[in-house]
Amino acid sequence: MADFRQRGASRSDILDLMRPSTTLAFRVTPIPPVALDAVRRSGVDASGHPVEYLVAEGGEPLRCCLRDARAGEASILFGYAPPLPAASPYREVGAVFAHAGPCDGPASDGYPADWRGRPQVLRSYDRRGRIHWTTRVHDGGDPESVIADMLGDPEVVQVHSRNVAWGCYMFAVTRAD
Repeated sequence: MADFRQRGASRSDILDLMRPSTTLAFRVTPIPPVALDAVRRSGVDASGHPVEYLVAEGGEPLRCCLRDARAGEASILFGYAPPLPAASPYREVGAVFAHAGPCDGPASDGYPADWRGRPQVLRSYDRRGRIHWTTRVHDGGDPESVIADMLGDPEVVQVHSRNVAWGCYMFAVTRAD
């Protein structure tokens, strides 16, 4: 091993080199197309209420393609209950926006570009569908590191991103297989 003192390396530089550096791969997923198709076809949401059809003003967070709506896009607003890892009292129903018809989905399975930098609640769940203690409010900066840290806990099987102000479900995150 090289003598770092000769190169002027600090103690923290040496410790950083000794720390294992692993990047946990994960996948960001929108509302599944089959769930969206069912809502679009039936016109009824998770609570049995009618779906609202609207023309986007622009900026509405679309859960089908994980981007903000552009003004004039045909959209729907409906109650959605995101699936949990198991039946649980923590199941919630909340309002979400999506395109009124099928779309191409997200541009990637990474963190949505339009939502980078926005504060979010990152709520983690264990295999029983219970909220895990790694849940946190995130400022929106470097979401990949925060999510990887949360999923680095072996008890966490899923993370939901939620809007801080409105509490709405945004997307799910799981480990990449």
